Amino acid sequence: MKNVAIIGSGQVGETLARGFSKYGYAVMRGSRDPSKLEAWKKDAGERAQIGDFAEAAAWGDTVVLAVKGSAARAALELCGAVNLEGKIIVDATNPIADAPPEEGVLRFTTGPNESSMEQLQDAFPKARFVKAFNSVGSAFMVDPDFGGEKPTMFICGDDDDAKGEVTTLLEQFGWDVADMGAAPSARAIEPLCMLWCIPGMRNGSWSHAFRLLRS
Repeated sequence: MKNVAIIGSGQVGETLARGFSKYGYAVMRGSRDPSKLEAWKKDAGERAQIGDFAEAAAWGDTVVLAVKGSAARAALELCGAVNLEGKIIVDATNPIADAPPEEGVLRFTTGPNESSMEQLQDAFPKARFVKAFNSVGSAFMVDPDFGGEKPTMFICGDDDDAKGEVTTLLEQFGWDVADMGAAPSARAIEPLCMLWCIPGMRNGSWSHAFRLLRS
């Protein structure tokens, strides 16, 4: 994993692009409108590049999907299936519905026996999806600081080698990693976004993360 393509021009994409750059990866950010990223490119240094979705996906050894969940499939279609073949797709999205939360609980477009990542894996079967980064706010995705305690990032996916590479980068970023198994485990990992958001929605508290305790 040397060249990392970040698909998405929002805050999550920017945070992860900074993180990958910090830890020595070459980064290309992709957007439907690459001109929106010119300011980022100017500040990010000579190894930083920008392009449209297809250009970024073709360039990257690894692709990070950091768009709104409802736009995830369309974004990958713009990347082009041929540009995704055999590549690790780090899926940082959540299937959040375009509807208001109920008592601080987000609404999802998926049910309990399905997940967005499984749908994407089915649509792009030659890519290697790994769920990660979806269960915490962007402020804590890189070098999370919780007083010396490492928070846990839960991951899953069907390809063990892909999960191994994602585990390595997560550990570089300061995370404890818990591999929850194959793609169906995204049915449990994606709703962690709901749980993470409840304190923020109800009390304005967004400075927390999950940790798995092991005996």
